[in-house]
Amino acid sequence: MRTLYTNAQFWNAGEDIFNDLLVEDKIIIATGLTARQLPSDSFIDLNNAFVIPAFIDAHAHPIFGGRELSGPSITGLKTVPEILAEVKNFAENNPELAWIIGGAYEAAIIESGDFDAHWLDEVVSDRPVVLHAVDHHTVWVNTKALEAAGVNAKTPDPFGGSISRRSDGRAKGTFREPSAIAIILDAAPSDSIETDLRAIKKACLLYLNSGVTAAIDSWVEKDMAQAYLLAARTGDLTIAMNLSFLLTPLDWAGKINEFTLLRKAFGSLPDPDLVKANSVKFLADGALSAGTAALSEPYLDDPSSLGIKIWEDAELACAISAVDKLHFQVHIHAIGDAAVKQALDAIAVMIDVNPLWDRRPVIVHAQLINDEDFPRFAALGVIANIQPLWCYLDPMNKALILPRLGKARNDRQYPLRTLINHGATIAFGSDWPVTSERPLLALSVPVNRVEPDSTSEEAWSPAEAITIDESLTFYTKNAAYQLFREAQYGSLHVGKKADFLVLSQNPLAIPASEIARIEIRDFYRNGIKISGLNS
Repeated sequence: MRTLYTNAQFWNAGEDIFNDLLVEDKIIIATGLTARQLPSDSFIDLNNAFVIPAFIDAHAHPIFGGRELSGPSITGLKTVPEILAEVKNFAENNPELAWIIGGAYEAAIIESGDFDAHWLDEVVSDRPVVLHAVDHHTVWVNTKALEAAGVNAKTPDPFGGSISRRSDGRAKGTFREPSAIAIILDAAPSDSIETDLRAIKKACLLYLNSGVTAAIDSWVEKDMAQAYLLAARTGDLTIAMNLSFLLTPLDWAGKINEFTLLRKAFGSLPDPDLVKANSVKFLADGALSAGTAALSEPYLDDPSSLGIKIWEDAELACAISAVDKLHFQVHIHAIGDAAVKQALDAIAVMIDVNPLWDRRPVIVHAQLINDEDFPRFAALGVIANIQPLWCYLDPMNKALILPRLGKARNDRQYPLRTLINHGATIAFGSDWPVTSERPLLALSVPVNRVEPDSTSEEAWSPAEAITIDESLTFYTKNAAYQLFREAQYGSLHVGKKADFLVLSQNPLAIPASEIARIEIRDFYRNGIKISGLNS
């Protein structure tokens, strides 16, 4: 069955617009004039709509996002009383839950971002409460959670993490970075494969509503991989997915064989392309908002602190070399300039000690980069994965990061134009649920360097702005390349899957401030219009 999609403006990165697309058996077989000249069984008139390839999310946490949808709805609330009211309401409506876990609160709504357990005690005192902050490097808990985890004044800060404390040394209720957060969550009931299967189904529906056809889960641990295996076998995984297995300094040597076996299990699925379990995630540092990103120069609010390096230099190089030797792609979280340098140094060692292969290493976030390190991205073949929705001076930045860095250093964040000028490959990822999973909401932000929908002329570091063409490219073609899926997705070329979005407006022809209001009129996957979305 051949279908001609006609009378549209089809966009591909770096190419001329064409008007026709011919699809047969889920695959594009011709474009432009050739598509019109070949025989077809049916045609669909797209009424001169603007059409782009479906989006690819090259850095996200879909299971975490799906899990959060099952807890208190606190995302976007502006005050502590609003959050407490929602938590109280949720607790009253869910008396059967032994623990209440949700997110994500905006840490910037109070000074320093240190939230107090006693505030949560006022609304829930009979069972533990754990709330994730929007940066997902911080949690806020109540007293019952502290008690359940056995936390007291003698509990030390774990390596790579910190516990906010009262003047007498007792935990205040805020824990930062995975090693500290684990003290609490290790006491909580484990998420089951069944609950994570429900989270995957919710995440896939949100992605399809957002025009996303493939994504990567950039933090897979414990039984999350088993949930993805089950979802793939039951048909509940309705988008293509890459998995990045989390490796920490505590257990990395013993985990690598486990990752190899999991990769083999996913490769044995009836559709081996549905899930690519070919990436390993490393956390080099924390977050600027928490004061835990690793910096070359001290934080202004704590001149004794350079943040936290989660790995020792030599051990990180050894660990990434070990997984690279087995042909796993490395995916390194590095926010501060010292962490970015450490990651680049480790990748350089990896490349030097291992045989050449198509490795495509990734440094995700790369918010601050030292001048001498910009050329190293292209030289080492490193993909810079950036979150476009963060490329403006948002409330967290103003309240928590700017005071810690000072204006000059703060304005160096998200240096997209400088990376491009140095030949770096950039791919976009949402980091959902840290920010929205909707690419259309984010596309204009690195173009204007202001928040979506804003008509403000006060752009943040406008010299680092990019074009809307580049923004689209980074969320389609380049994101597909990062995920080793460029043969299937990311452009509307012959031989690729017919996954494309029919938009309500042409983002190239309207002010960038209006792009966030563009709607997806239709989403075609494998050449078939998806129905039943927005539910």
